[in-house]
Amino acid sequence: MATPEYFALLLDEVAAKHLTVAVLQGCETLQDLAIDRSCEALPAETRWATEPVCDLLEEAVKRFDDDAARTAADAWLAPRLHAALRLTRGEAADSRLWNHLALRVAPHYVFWRHQGRSSLVQPVPTVNRSRFSGPFYSQAFARLWWAAELFRDGYDYRPAVTACGNQDVLNTVLRLEIILHRPVAQALLRLLEQGTVRTGRDVNALAQAVNVAGTTLMFEAIAPDADLDPDAYRSWIESVGDGLVPLDSLPDGPDDGRAPLGAVKALVPLFERLFADAPVRGRTAASE
Repeated sequence: MATPEYFALLLDEVAAKHLTVAVLQGCETLQDLAIDRSCEALPAETRWATEPVCDLLEEAVKRFDDDAARTAADAWLAPRLHAALRLTRGEAADSRLWNHLALRVAPHYVFWRHQGRSSLVQPVPTVNRSRFSGPFYSQAFARLWWAAELFRDGYDYRPAVTACGNQDVLNTVLRLEIILHRPVAQALLRLLEQGTVRTGRDVNALAQAVNVAGTTLMFEAIAPDADLDPDAYRSWIESVGDGLVPLDSLPDGPDDGRAPLGAVKALVPLFERLFADAPVRGRTAASE
């Protein structure tokens, strides 16, 4: 069947029924007609049109269609997906939208990006079920949207590109509640950008050390964040359709305020000390 013109909402339990082992192995196709009958329609408005997102996914496959390069698609796609799908955080927290995108609009992309590997236990490559329908930090598209939302610095998506260029940030840091505090998110990325943190093991050790050291409230006391501008975010959402999302340059995100630079700078040396004392698997005194 043709790709739906507009997004819809698909319940988790319905999605689960369609994600059989045979489907996840690519041996059977998803039942589009049955899925459509189970969906709750969204308004036939520009904001819910699927075409801009489909165009981006098609472009990502063209640019990164190499087994070794497919993870690089995340950093390219995340800010553009965020700019194309102009959602409130409440809307983005609704797994039904992501289910519909993965199962009905673009299942081919999920198979392309998250194809499994064969093993003795599982000889037929199988896509993890959570890539189609799962937590926001695992689902193929929700993880990219939320990474762009939580790591962007106001309208500037460059920090989100840095974050999504490291799979350990996506797989580990994105799960942590502390990154809801914008100075924490930006300070973590500063250590990555300046080379203090380099490997996946480094990222995991830093994330664990920072998470154990404090809570969002503690970091708010050390490095207060500024209030976001909800009107600017709303205006950004309402301007959807004003132009195509650029392919060779970054789009502009919502101009709802950047993380205070002073707060970020206050956290960087603290995180450097925490990382220096953190146990990193494989790190020895000679390698430091």
